[in-house]
Amino acid sequence: MGSLGHSSADSRQSASFMSLFPPPARDYADYLVDWWQRSILFADVLRQRGNVHFEQAEKLAPNVLRFGYDLILDGRTLDRPVNYALVRIRPPEGVLFDPRKRPFVVFDPRAGHGPGIGGMKQDSEIGVALAAGHPCYFVGFLPTPVAGQTIGDVCRAEAAFIAAVIAHHPEADGKPCLIGNCQAGWQVALTSAIHPDLAGPLILAGAPLSYWAGVHGKAPMRYTGGLLGGSWLASLASDLGAGLFDGAALVQNFENLNPANTWWTKNYNLYSKIDTEAQRFLDFEKWWGSPVLLNGAEIQFIVDELFIGNKLTAGEILTSEGVRVDLRNIRSPIVVFCSHGDDITPPPQALDWILDLYSSEEEIIAAGQTIVYCLHPDIGHLGIFVSGSVATKQHEEFAQNIDFIDVLPPGLFEATFVAKDGKTIHPELLPTDYAMSFHPRTLADLRALGGNSPDDDLCFATVARLSDVVQGLYRTLLQPAVRAASTEWSAAGLRRLNAHRLRFELFSDRNPWLAPLAAAAGAVRAHRRPAAPDNPFLAWQAAVSEQMVGALDAFRETRDRWVEETFLGLYGSPLLQAALGLRSDHAEARRRIGRDVEREAAVAERIARLRQSFTEGAGPQAITRALIYLLRAAPGIDERSFALLRQLRDLHPATAAPSLAQFKDLVRQQFLLVHLDEEQAVESLPALLRNSDLESAALLDLLRQVVSAGGAPSPEVNRRFRRLETLLEDGGGKSSGRRRLRPVE
Repeated sequence: MGSLGHSSADSRQSASFMSLFPPPARDYADYLVDWWQRSILFADVLRQRGNVHFEQAEKLAPNVLRFGYDLILDGRTLDRPVNYALVRIRPPEGVLFDPRKRPFVVFDPRAGHGPGIGGMKQDSEIGVALAAGHPCYFVGFLPTPVAGQTIGDVCRAEAAFIAAVIAHHPEADGKPCLIGNCQAGWQVALTSAIHPDLAGPLILAGAPLSYWAGVHGKAPMRYTGGLLGGSWLASLASDLGAGLFDGAALVQNFENLNPANTWWTKNYNLYSKIDTEAQRFLDFEKWWGSPVLLNGAEIQFIVDELFIGNKLTAGEILTSEGVRVDLRNIRSPIVVFCSHGDDITPPPQALDWILDLYSSEEEIIAAGQTIVYCLHPDIGHLGIFVSGSVATKQHEEFAQNIDFIDVLPPGLFEATFVAKDGKTIHPELLPTDYAMSFHPRTLADLRALGGNSPDDDLCFATVARLSDVVQGLYRTLLQPAVRAASTEWSAAGLRRLNAHRLRFELFSDRNPWLAPLAAAAGAVRAHRRPAAPDNPFLAWQAAVSEQMVGALDAFRETRDRWVEETFLGLYGSPLLQAALGLRSDHAEARRRIGRDVEREAAVAERIARLRQSFTEGAGPQAITRALIYLLRAAPGIDERSFALLRQLRDLHPATAAPSLAQFKDLVRQQFLLVHLDEEQAVESLPALLRNSDLESAALLDLLRQVVSAGGAPSPEVNRRFRRLETLLEDGGGKSSGRRRLRPVE
């Protein structure tokens, strides 16, 4: 080991000896020692990664959760068993939750990787929910599915999990908030559409719901199904796996998107920062390097019905009971969190389902639906639900303001965040470092983000039709022979030879050639001699790394451009489209969900009832309607306004204080009245006030505080306020016996 390190005396002698040489030679010698030592330490970290992989594989229920937990419901015990489980997160020491606050349930994405990503560190979706005082639950999964389980079975299990959470929190003021990351997002949306009475607000983070959508030059993964000839390869992989699909194939698809990161940047970052980066690298690889399995029927549903078929937003998916899955059935607010930097679920794939379901903002409002979207400027796909900076900004704000989101009026909104500073108005109303606001948006704003042309949609429809044809040929000609030749032994052997897993075999203690590596790395750590930060050869090393990244990025850009041009050229062929029975007039390109006559009748009946209720109510209705009238003219609704509204609830006696659900119904009713006929709604305010015991002056004072909580009101808000002053003072009546509202500090 003498060549790997030196004693202190040797180091002093070496330093004295090297001082005889000119600086460039000393820098080069120092760099060579540092390079050699880093190379050994780097190889040893890869060895440790392989060991971690096999340790995880030997566990019955591996995960990367940082938090302790207790099992609440094992999905394997259900009537239709699945490999999912519901656990309750134990709050860290010193963290308490409020039993009156709604619970949060984080659903783990089963997209090839292992479970636990939503809570692998303190600054995470779970961590910020706990810090906000919410009870928190986690839905994870085992590495191997139960034989015969389907996506429909998983939906039933998730419904059972949500019902169990509700039963554990009878005092909670609001239904559970459900967070679905990536694959778990569309899975939660499916469950909530089938069981709309269970869910509270949904937070869909990096979750694709509109699978064909995108813009040219980005998101090349959406072309993969077409270049592979459809879904037959998923069937082949499952058949070779003896009925099981290896999630390592999905991981490889993710890695292929960014070869610079996969083949160079990730490893170089570890190598160049080997003294500080090793543990973070191992923590991430513990999750990334533990692929799980899916049943063949599960991956076939995902590919055929969703990614290639794009049937979810078209309402073409049926449950085993024959019930159509209609996302318009979801009654709770939906928060969509996506990023311009996400090349796996770009904004169009995360948001264009709204355009598929609704033809106008009026339809969203009439349906009583609230949709909030939040766009990050540059974070990547994993960063949406892994990054600590995202957790302590967006996810923390979602957790702190989930009740605010739940009572937002129907419509489409964009959430924005402004950092708190010394100039922030009413900072005491902001529990975090940011102020969150919700701004009304239109469908035109979503279209401005980019999306498919009719020709693009026709290309994807061609892929879906061709996939059905090729799948039929495979099932008829090849599948029987493949299934007959596949055994559990051969399937296990193929999984072991997968490149994603084989690297762990090569770099782990299972490789006898690496036996001396651990001792060598220990000697290096004992006598570590890193090069000085200003060593010029380190700058040269960084420059070489940048050139490698540039070359790999150029390769990726060329490959992606070729993939897109090939896809559009092949599936845009009128001959192929005609051969598959598609019409060139785009009639079958983008399928919109059909009318729901029963739903439309219910909406019409609700509107008819509303027209009779302009003068029904008293103080709460007057306050809420007046606030809605004012805030409709504001560019956005600030969380500080809601903080003051919560204080308004405290003005009521404890026995009469409205629950959050009652307050939500009140807001929605009054919003719809104002939206239906703003003039009549406003002119009816004095009648409401006369039915109450509130003075008009006190009401106006409260309105003034709420609309100015986030800053100076706009000119239009001020104009509306002056109109209310005139209207209420003239028609509201005054009486010294009326109760004054307590001023809101």
